[in-house]
Amino acid sequence: MRMLINVPETVVADALRGMAAAHPELTVDVENRVIVRRDAPVAGQVALVSGGGSGHEPLHGGFVGPGMLSAACPGEVFTSPVPDQMARAAAAVDSGEGVLFVVKNYTGDVLNFDMAAELAEDEGIRIAKVLVNDDVAVTDSLFTAGRRGTGATLFVEKIAGAAAAEGQPLERVESVARQVNENSRSFGVALSAVTTPAKGSPTFDLPPGELELGIGIHGEPGRERRAMMTSGEIADFAVGAILDDLPPRDPVLVLVNGMGATPLLELYGFNAEVQRVLGERGVAVARTLVGDYVTSLDMAGASVTLCQVDEELLRLWDAPVRTPALRWGM
Repeated sequence: MRMLINVPETVVADALRGMAAAHPELTVDVENRVIVRRDAPVAGQVALVSGGGSGHEPLHGGFVGPGMLSAACPGEVFTSPVPDQMARAAAAVDSGEGVLFVVKNYTGDVLNFDMAAELAEDEGIRIAKVLVNDDVAVTDSLFTAGRRGTGATLFVEKIAGAAAAEGQPLERVESVARQVNENSRSFGVALSAVTTPAKGSPTFDLPPGELELGIGIHGEPGRERRAMMTSGEIADFAVGAILDDLPPRDPVLVLVNGMGATPLLELYGFNAEVQRVLGERGVAVARTLVGDYVTSLDMAGASVTLCQVDEELLRLWDAPVRTPALRWGM
């Protein structure tokens, strides 16, 4: 095992200490595993809280800041945070306007956020929840009942975060978040297996010269395994799978997302093929984002997420944001 770590047991704590040193605009509670924007709670604004297992960075801690999340709760690697973390985060950021929980559809996340909502509501905090389930690759998987939550999480957090920053009420912020999720679909491809610090070796077998179509962000199996394909062939398959499930009617936001070990040179080349397929299918592209945003440790591969947007959703996407991993307009 060759990793830039001390010991597997302290990987998350070490990363949080490093994040705190790099981003003084955040309050990072290493012991309790909660990352909060330093100016929270913000008067007159709904707060957004999300979280999940570590190993998907910059999701979610890298998206804490003005215009996006108010707080994030990192769990252990590929392990849901616990309810106390989420309840603590909600209490830290609630201004009296309520808190929206953004939850990826993985069984542990769903159960723990549900329990956290009960704890927070017992303390008088109004809670709303939105479930992100955008992955079209499979219906059920190792960690999930129903579709997995993947790249659309970024779109939900950014657009709902912009609505909250404008002072929109909790019911409206929740409605916007649900609309974004309903308008989004994703498909991922793995070119190599993922290695967790605790295991120290690949978590599944992917022989040389093969790829997995429809992989999950924890290395869950996809639709099928094939011999290696070209970038253009992968784009044809991935975008085709998305558009089969989401007939285009509006312009789309495009996220070409790296899984953690794919160079930008390859991601931009893959984006060129994604744009080709969309053009051939008559899909108008409003905005495109390329890079590592929802990763899987050291997995090589990529995912594509499309989100259909009307003028209002596009306006909220373009609204200012300032977080460690996403920033414009400020």
